[in-house]
Amino acid sequence: MRLSAFGKKFSGNSGILQLMEDLGNALAGPGDMIMMGGGNPAHIPEVEAAMKKRLCAIVDSPSETRRMIGIYDPPQGEKAFIAELACLLNRRFDWHLKPENIALTNGSQSAFFLLFNMFAGPDAEGGQKKILLPLAPEYIGYADVGLVPDFFTALKPRIEFLRRPFFKYRVDFQHLTLSPDIAALCVSRPTNPTGNVLTDGEILTLDGLAKEAGIPLILDSAYGTPFPDIIFTEAQPFWNENIILCMSLSKLGLPAARTGIVIAREDVIQTLSRMNAVMNLATGSFGAMMALDMVRTGEILSLSQSVVKPYYRERAAQAVALFEKALTGTDYFIHKPEGAIFLWLWFRNLPISSQTLYERLKARGVLVVPGHHFFPGIQDAAWPHCQECIRVTYGQAPSLVEKGIGIIGEEVRRAYEENGSGL
Repeated sequence: MRLSAFGKKFSGNSGILQLMEDLGNALAGPGDMIMMGGGNPAHIPEVEAAMKKRLCAIVDSPSETRRMIGIYDPPQGEKAFIAELACLLNRRFDWHLKPENIALTNGSQSAFFLLFNMFAGPDAEGGQKKILLPLAPEYIGYADVGLVPDFFTALKPRIEFLRRPFFKYRVDFQHLTLSPDIAALCVSRPTNPTGNVLTDGEILTLDGLAKEAGIPLILDSAYGTPFPDIIFTEAQPFWNENIILCMSLSKLGLPAARTGIVIAREDVIQTLSRMNAVMNLATGSFGAMMALDMVRTGEILSLSQSVVKPYYRERAAQAVALFEKALTGTDYFIHKPEGAIFLWLWFRNLPISSQTLYERLKARGVLVVPGHHFFPGIQDAAWPHCQECIRVTYGQAPSLVEKGIGIIGEEVRRAYEENGSGL
């Protein structure tokens, strides 16, 4: 089969393909694999009960059932959901949104593909624009969405050592420059994969730099505020007309609904909607209809704050304690868990690559994500840090997480012992 350049690029190997194949096969398989790699949210009973109640109400209403499965939405997305979301965010944060400021996409990944290629890539003057990631490591799903090579550039972080075993990545503003070829900034908050939460001050500084350069700041809040609000530190929601805020219903508990939310200036939303029409005709209605009542009443915020956030905070603390026991004596660090549903582990001077560690763990029935996939745009290929980290999720049943962490500890210890170091 003779493929185009597009066909070759998007059918080749990628980190996100490996992640989703592992995730899908593990969750659909016989259940003997401990899934500690993917971003599938935990099955929280209170959230599932709320979703079941809403689904039953839709099924009992012929008109709502028809809206959910039998009618195309406009390319911008389900109109009632968008209108209620604008009202909710205006009530809580005084953002002065109109429905024209919001569009839905078939998942956040689709939103990033459209937004990134909307701004970056070849331009009308024959140059090429890039997306700048001011803090790497960053989300694995960004890495392969560009239509052309050399699509991203990224800044290495400052590493701040905290009370052992914790550390934290900081934006290195001293070395952050916005050259003319930068089309947009993009950060996730909380950061996927590390659970880092950029401070309000860091976000304001990035927003100011972007405004000064005349480019947007794309703020990925798939795990963040205002919902699902999986943030364990102080963080204010941000939006203005220079910020493109990307949200999702997945981590609230609707990953299969594939509902991304984009809040932006009207001309950005109009362009995104036109692209939606070409790519998808329309967005799916399922997620928007499932969440409609919760948005109308504000329950989506209270459920996030009183159920989802505390659940993951407790699970993060449990996982940290287990890792501290399992990795005792090795040269390990854990990024301070400030949000999201992951722990980011750094094994300093690890004698094997993160890919080799991933393969050894997979052979023993534990799936993680090797860290080198999370550094798109880093120009320093020799930086060993990229090969010394893994991302793990702690969302599965506590007994499985404990078993998986024990196996991770054994394999990390084995790697250091083979080289006679780290113990």
